[in-house]
Amino acid sequence: MKRMAKQVDFKNGGTLNNILATALPMMVAQILNLLYNIVDRIYIARIPDIGTAALGAVGLCFPVVIMVGAFTNMFGSGGAPLFSIARGQGDKETAGDYQNTSFFLLLSTGIVLTIIGEIFGKNILSLFGTSDGSMTYALPYLRIFLLGTVFSMISTGMNPFINAQGFSLVGMMTVIVGAVSNIILDPLFIFVFRFGIEGAAIATVISQALSAIYVICFLFGERCDAKVRLLSFREAKKQASRAVKIAGLGTAAFIMQFTNAAVQVSCNQVLSDVGGDIYISIMTIVNSARQMMETPILAFSEGASPVISFNYGAKRYDRIKQSILIMFLLNFGYTFLVWLVIRISPAMVIGIFSDDKTILDDAIPAFNIYFSTFVFMTFQHCGQVVFKSLGKKAHAIFFSLFRKIIIVVPLTYMLPYVFSRGTDGVFMAEPVSNVVGGLACFITMLFTVRNVTVQMHSKK
Repeated sequence: MKRMAKQVDFKNGGTLNNILATALPMMVAQILNLLYNIVDRIYIARIPDIGTAALGAVGLCFPVVIMVGAFTNMFGSGGAPLFSIARGQGDKETAGDYQNTSFFLLLSTGIVLTIIGEIFGKNILSLFGTSDGSMTYALPYLRIFLLGTVFSMISTGMNPFINAQGFSLVGMMTVIVGAVSNIILDPLFIFVFRFGIEGAAIATVISQALSAIYVICFLFGERCDAKVRLLSFREAKKQASRAVKIAGLGTAAFIMQFTNAAVQVSCNQVLSDVGGDIYISIMTIVNSARQMMETPILAFSEGASPVISFNYGAKRYDRIKQSILIMFLLNFGYTFLVWLVIRISPAMVIGIFSDDKTILDDAIPAFNIYFSTFVFMTFQHCGQVVFKSLGKKAHAIFFSLFRKIIIVVPLTYMLPYVFSRGTDGVFMAEPVSNVVGGLACFITMLFTVRNVTVQMHSKK
């Protein structure tokens, strides 16, 4: 671990170098992090006789998985920018308080979510429209998966603090430990031990536990620049004001994930009605591909976040603008290349997740519709990350709600039923929101950054 503990110099390093030094290891980590779920889906889709049905059942668990991620992002993505701003101001004590409070919130919330999920898991799946046939596969997977909630929240939620300290290679390794374990354990538990879909969940829980142990060992260890400390309940009460700030800023990330869950529930309900279970499996493949292809966007954006936050705290506004421009150019170039690949060979991407040729004729048109405006995701992600990095929680919350709840969810119901677009209508809602919501978010961000810069210069 010692060789991995090389820090990025946010204070003196070049803007592009700092972003890339943070973003590239983060990209590797994000890509490998996807393997927790995607490798499961790839193997599950290839379980003899039941692969496609089991894959659809796992898709029905997505909203629950997303909700766990929503709470993780609330406390991780909410606390890390405040931590970075305090470090930029030279206030290490306040930075430590934000980190310790976030750790306490992640741990305690993870325990509560595990208990709730285990007790009400079947009711929750029923609420999401899970049929009796799908429940056979979905419920066992969900109950085992939920046992790793605490591990998942600690490993994912504390990683932004590792990156915010400049230890991006350590942040990458925390994910590699879990992802590699998952790749090895998945076929072992699914096929060798013949646990089927339950084996995929067991492998994921073990992998998440190993990743969480690695994170804890580093953050509590001597090589960490800002070591974490587990707060007692009495100490946590004294940090209530900081917990409110963390949750307030993290609400945008929470809502973004929560709205993703709402969209997934809506899509599953409508697709089940107008297309049947086969289209739920197709949507599962679409979501898996989107997560995979969205990963570099998240990495470039989140890699720029600590750079923006640190320089905002240090009042270095030229570097903030440089960071935003670099982030935008990296994301735009990448999304354009991905859009070309999908337009040229959608079947190749689909084949990564399923070898079932019977669904290909329906899956290809769905892919072409859903990813038709993939380039416009650049605008949404860049805008959201800048709002979060500058502590503009109201803006971040509004645009999270605007794109998903105000645009996607209504269109998911209106296009298939009111405008008679059938299953195509469900897949059309997302690209419309990318254009309308993404541009609105980005343009507002530009005006916000301009106003912040003008106000701060006038105070000098």
